[in-house]
Amino acid sequence: MTFTISLQAWHDLQQEVNETAQHDPLDPLDITWQIPKVVGHGYMRWIELREGLDLEISNFRLCDCLILDCPEDPSRLKFHCHLSGQHEDKRTIVGDREFALYGSGLAPKELNVGPKQKALEVTVYMQPETLRSFIGNFNGQLPVELQQLIRPTERERYTRVAKITPSLESVMWQILQCPLQGITKRMYLESKALELVSLVLEQEREIQQGERAIKPLSAGTLERIHYARTLLLQNLHQPPSLPDLAKQAKLNEYTLKRGFRQVFGTTVFAYLHKYRLEQARQLLTTGQMAVSEVMTAVGFSDRHHFATAFRQQFGVSPRDFLMRHKRSV
Repeated sequence: MTFTISLQAWHDLQQEVNETAQHDPLDPLDITWQIPKVVGHGYMRWIELREGLDLEISNFRLCDCLILDCPEDPSRLKFHCHLSGQHEDKRTIVGDREFALYGSGLAPKELNVGPKQKALEVTVYMQPETLRSFIGNFNGQLPVELQQLIRPTERERYTRVAKITPSLESVMWQILQCPLQGITKRMYLESKALELVSLVLEQEREIQQGERAIKPLSAGTLERIHYARTLLLQNLHQPPSLPDLAKQAKLNEYTLKRGFRQVFGTTVFAYLHKYRLEQARQLLTTGQMAVSEVMTAVGFSDRHHFATAFRQQFGVSPRDFLMRHKRSV
């Protein structure tokens, strides 16, 4: 079933739940709202990091597919990243583990918030003047390859959707698992929000310069690249060397390395490293295994190395992560 609701009606619903808005006692600019029960459950968190730079964290599930009927409206730059969930408008569809880069300009009239599935999202909003202050020249002009991101308010905004890279996902988890409080929390989140923006902009810059205009892989090569990934993940404890993996997948090493980066956005063993850590995170979330058991299960042999890698990826130690989820179970 699908519900269509006007923007005014949505704002009216929001007014009803404003009484439940929770301010961080150490940071009045960090506010969490509960999703109106009539449409779903979960929360949206808004953090004003500085003038012209805001962070939104959304974690909710809708009861049914919801369409917000919004008027065309001039928008800020928006870096909208999904770990799960889907939403779409007249120009784009953003799904699981995808991000959308929206430039400033005129936003489409209608926004489809998405089907009834869990949405876990991190979004950074930035005013054009803020972007210019970071990467503009003395006259505030952006590099040529990024000028499409700022358009007049009457012109439709620039949009691009792409898969989330391991580096981008790592920053998202560091934001979601921020271990700090108060003013140091805001400094940490601002640095991570800017890191997220820089990763997206660097990819955009490379695309516009043609650095990623790589010859498409053949269907056969693409199939073997995915087979190589399967072989890699089937051997977490003793992964094959790059030459052995290439041989098993019936590829030469160069094609394996180039193809793997082209398909998955990273190197073979960087992918394996991030996969191990993500599996560890999921196992710790259950609260049913000790840190040492999880470490062994995902192929780490050194506890210190595991703890350091986990903290770098998610911004918190595996022990603290486990304790948080044990309390919430």
